Amino acid sequence: MNETEDAVDGLTPEIDGERLHVSGLLVGFVSGLPQLVLPMVAAIFGVRKADNPVLIPIVIAAVLLFSLFFRWLAWLRFQYFVGEHDIRVEKGILNRTARSIPYERIQDVSIEQKPLARMMGLGEVKFETGGGDGDDAKLSFVTLEEANRLRASIRSRKAGVAVAAPADAPEHVEEDTHPIFAMDGKRVFVFGLYSFSLVIFAVLGGLAQQFDFLLPFDFWDVKHWIGLAEERGVSVNQINGVGLFAQLIFAFGAITSLIAIGFATGVVRTILREHGFRLDQTAKGFRRRRGLFTLTDVIMPTHRVQAALVQTGPFRKRRGWHSLKFVSLAQDSKQEANYVAAPFATLDEVWRIAIAAAIAAPDGDERLQRGAAKHWLTQLLFIVPVLLTAMAALVIFADAPIGRTTLLLLLLVLPGALFWLDWRQYRFGLDDYQLYLKRGWWRQQMTIAPQVKVQSVEIAQGPLSRRQGLASLRFGIAGGTMEMIALPLATAVAIRDAVMEKVAAVDYSAIRS
Repeated sequence: MNETEDAVDGLTPEIDGERLHVSGLLVGFVSGLPQLVLPMVAAIFGVRKADNPVLIPIVIAAVLLFSLFFRWLAWLRFQYFVGEHDIRVEKGILNRTARSIPYERIQDVSIEQKPLARMMGLGEVKFETGGGDGDDAKLSFVTLEEANRLRASIRSRKAGVAVAAPADAPEHVEEDTHPIFAMDGKRVFVFGLYSFSLVIFAVLGGLAQQFDFLLPFDFWDVKHWIGLAEERGVSVNQINGVGLFAQLIFAFGAITSLIAIGFATGVVRTILREHGFRLDQTAKGFRRRRGLFTLTDVIMPTHRVQAALVQTGPFRKRRGWHSLKFVSLAQDSKQEANYVAAPFATLDEVWRIAIAAAIAAPDGDERLQRGAAKHWLTQLLFIVPVLLTAMAALVIFADAPIGRTTLLLLLLVLPGALFWLDWRQYRFGLDDYQLYLKRGWWRQQMTIAPQVKVQSVEIAQGPLSRRQGLASLRFGIAGGTMEMIALPLATAVAIRDAVMEKVAAVDYSAIRS
């Protein structure tokens, strides 16, 4: 049975489906209030010409009631059916749509609780099949007991057990579990210090652009701010006449404030996302729970792990910190394409989790090989025309000879240094069971994929690489890709043949999807 979607009225009249919890109307209404800001502001500006202040609260109440009414209609027309072979979701006010998702296609069932939903004992159930971006279907909102019952029921049916978990056993999913990794408050805080972020300025800038019509002046007009300063008794000449020492102090204070805001933003974002992080190993996979305000509860079956990504950076690596992600068909979240198993862990903790997913650590870097250096030299030659153009522009338009010379040196040295760092970190290799790919000088990442998980192998050669006797080896993996570059052609062919020999020996019809 394939996943289907129809658009007909009266789809399942003979069977009464399950409805979402009525309290979810309030949760959805409150969560959607920010989306009503622009309509309410537009309505308020529309009635201001009437010169009647009484109309403003009436318009606001009308917008709110209008939104609540349509949410109630959507809730009334929403039903879900838990069948023997699939789960079916029907929705739509005028145009009815139905989506049938077979159990064998469901890659992941996650439960998410936002703050208001947690207060009311509700949860949002999300189903993913790996067939597209984001969630394929979701139930917003049901009781936490019903959410756990649905997840346990789907897991049982996927395993071939027809009897669903009883509704009074919401913690059935936690049977035979034990914690394999967790982060306390101190580790989450340290993780936040490594997650420097200036996203707050992007948010403030976006808000200023969206709501600049509410301001009595142009927020981005520099002349307005200069005029405002002059009104306060500060002239432009006074600003320009400030001594060098005072300018250095001002610059130092600005940079320090910027760094402090970046660290604070990173810490706050990390605490909100990773608070209470806990990874449990169950009989069938991994269960991850995290979040301060929005609590997420996600289960990843072990057999769906296609590859492991071990990531770090130059500063984190010096302190021994790494992260572990699993590649699978299911998308972890809108921000993460891969399942985050350990966002901030030591290598011992990373390999303990990876071994539980049947992925072993490499036996040292001595088994890994470097790519041909001439590949990176060739890539560097590709940017020479761009460098020459930039140099010519500097010679023509630059005013200061010292600045011109410095910029020319940077244009020559910087790309070469970046390519050299990339080549220095790049490694590839394989053993009897796994493939290894190590790359990145700033965002260092090692990809480890079991050979039996590979679905396709492709050898690619461009005009220059063919003349150099080099090739790229691309491995198709469910939920991702893996590419080895700058390999001698004979090495690429040998690796392809070795991997395909492993893959051909596996009877995939006997493996659960």
